[in-house]
Amino acid sequence: MNEAYIVGAVRTPVGRKNGGLARAHPADLGAHVLEELMTRTGADPAAVADVIFGCVDTIGPQAGDIARTCWLAAGLPEEVPGVTIDRQCGSSQQALHFAAQAVLSGTSDLVVAGGVQNMSMIPISSAMLAGRPLGHDTPFGGSKGWLSRYGTQEVSQFTGAEQIAAKWDISRQDMEAFAYESHRRAIAAIDDGRFADQLTPYEGVTTDEGPRRDTTPAKMAGLKPLVEDGRLTAALASQISDGAAALLIASPRAVQDHGLRPRARVHHLSVRGGDPIMMLSAPIPATEHALRKAGMAIGDIDVVEINEAFASVVLAWLKESGADPARVNPNGGAIALGHPLGATGAVLAVKLLHELERTGGRYGLQTMCEGGGQANVTIIERL
Repeated sequence: MNEAYIVGAVRTPVGRKNGGLARAHPADLGAHVLEELMTRTGADPAAVADVIFGCVDTIGPQAGDIARTCWLAAGLPEEVPGVTIDRQCGSSQQALHFAAQAVLSGTSDLVVAGGVQNMSMIPISSAMLAGRPLGHDTPFGGSKGWLSRYGTQEVSQFTGAEQIAAKWDISRQDMEAFAYESHRRAIAAIDDGRFADQLTPYEGVTTDEGPRRDTTPAKMAGLKPLVEDGRLTAALASQISDGAAALLIASPRAVQDHGLRPRARVHHLSVRGGDPIMMLSAPIPATEHALRKAGMAIGDIDVVEINEAFASVVLAWLKESGADPARVNPNGGAIALGHPLGATGAVLAVKLLHELERTGGRYGLQTMCEGGGQANVTIIERL
């Protein structure tokens, strides 16, 4: 069998809403990590078979195949193509999967995977709202097939997160404790310099902007719920963010030909679907499926990166998986560090690889909830 190796992984700092990256053109954000990726690895850019980027709300400056635009904006070879994909929040994790699959199949030897998103510039759901002049408020409301199957149930991440909190009996107090710990871990990681090697500063932004050093449990307790009579507040949800990340995936032949250093092996990759109304619970069955297919147990995993879309998502996953909380998002998650939609999957992969290298762990697992009730799972082995 062929192998797919991660030989490079880099990300920008994640900027907070209207923060230091807010005015950065998405093509330039993506170009920045691509330039840095090729420089750090020393690979020949002309040997790259494809550039696969995730992005959500691909309108305005994020339209027109942003993967291709980023590569060209970086001044890299015109003969290298690019493709942009949308699996909602899992878009750039899926980009990693497609890149690894291309290498594993033997059809490509060197593929870039990554993602970019500027949510300050292009607000969430901008593409969905663009359909209003056509008479459709959502992708679902005008579909006879959808309505016949799911009726008029509200399709909302907020509703889904509340449903998860109710089903798994997760209290607001437990979620606030989790969210506060996310900020504490993220601040400790920043102060300890744990992110330094994975970051490439962009126009004066040198560190992740999301963690709130002034937050307290009392402040969290004083916030109003996102949904009337609900348990979730803004403090218990991921932050609107901007950023980009990229990884270089190589075959054994490419490693030899270009003198590259394999840092991790892609051990397993899969994606599963679940309830599209509850939506955000899919990481639970997806993780069970991945571990079964890989012949592993959760105790075999040294580091987990699961996207903190909402605190209830991770706490429900923890209850079902039996994972050690100390190994899950050890440097904080999206509640503190932000969630730049189409870039987050690649950001998590970069963080996962570097944390395995920092701690000497062997296996890392990454998963995240996605629109439509889906979840990708990636397991990598540090080399």
